[in-house]
Amino acid sequence: MSSPGPDEFYRRTARVLDDAGISFLVGGAAALRFYTGIVRDTKDLDFMIRPADAERALSAFREDGLQAGMVFSHWLAKVRSGPYFVDIIFSSGNGLCPVDDLWFANAREARLWERPAWICPVEELIWQKAFIMERERFDGADVAHLMKACGMEMDWPRLLVRFGRHYRVLLSHLVLFGFVYPSDVRVIPKWFLQNLAARTIDEYDEPAPPVPLCNGPLLSRAQYLGDLTVDGTVDGRSEGPHAMTREQIAAWTAAIDRDP
Repeated sequence: MSSPGPDEFYRRTARVLDDAGISFLVGGAAALRFYTGIVRDTKDLDFMIRPADAERALSAFREDGLQAGMVFSHWLAKVRSGPYFVDIIFSSGNGLCPVDDLWFANAREARLWERPAWICPVEELIWQKAFIMERERFDGADVAHLMKACGMEMDWPRLLVRFGRHYRVLLSHLVLFGFVYPSDVRVIPKWFLQNLAARTIDEYDEPAPPVPLCNGPLLSRAQYLGDLTVDGTVDGRSEGPHAMTREQIAAWTAAIDRDP
C-alpha cells in the first residue's frame, strides 16, 4: 500500500484543528504562491495559530495519532507524517511577530486541498519575513516579490504599526525594492517612503540609548553573538512587549549548528 501523499496529510492536519475548534491560517510557501504565483517544491506547510492555542493543538494532533511536539517554546511546533511535516507557527524566531486577532481579521479566503482555507495577510507575511537575514537564509526577495504583487492594495499604515519602533527594517526593504524593481517603484506610496526617511533623519538628533543596545539578533541569531559579549550590551530580543526569556534565547542559540 502506498503511503499517503502530502495533500492527504495536510487535509488531515487541517481537519484536526477544525475539530478542536482552533482557528488557523496558511502561511509559508503556500501563502507566497497565493499572492505572487511563485511555486516552491517543499515538503512542509505552515499553519499559523494563536499562541494560546499551541498546546491544545499539539494535544489534538497526538490524540489523532500524529507525531507532534514543541520545537521552540516561543514560536514553533511541528507535526510529522513520514517525509512530510506541518510547522505550527504562533510567533517568529525573534519573538517579535505573535499571531494575534489582526492576522485573522485581515486574512484572505482561498481553497486548498479541496477545502476552504484562510491565507495569512500579506502585511503580516512581509512583517515576519522582513526580519529573516541569516547567512544561510535571507527572505528579502520574498518581501520584494510580495510588495511588487500586492503593493497597490496593501494596508501600508497597518504594516508600519506592525514594525513599530523597528521601522528601519521596513525602510531597508523599501530602499532595496527600488533597486531591484526600478520600473515598479510607484507601488510603494511616495508619502510612506518620505515619512520613514524623514523619521530616520530626525532621530539623529535624539539622545543615544543609555546602555549599549544591539538589535542584530532580531535579524540573525548567529551573526551578532560576538556583539553580545561586550560588557553591558543589551540583546534586543530581551526588550519590548514580546521579549524572549533568557531560556528561550539560549535554546534558540543552541540550535544554530543543528538547524538547516
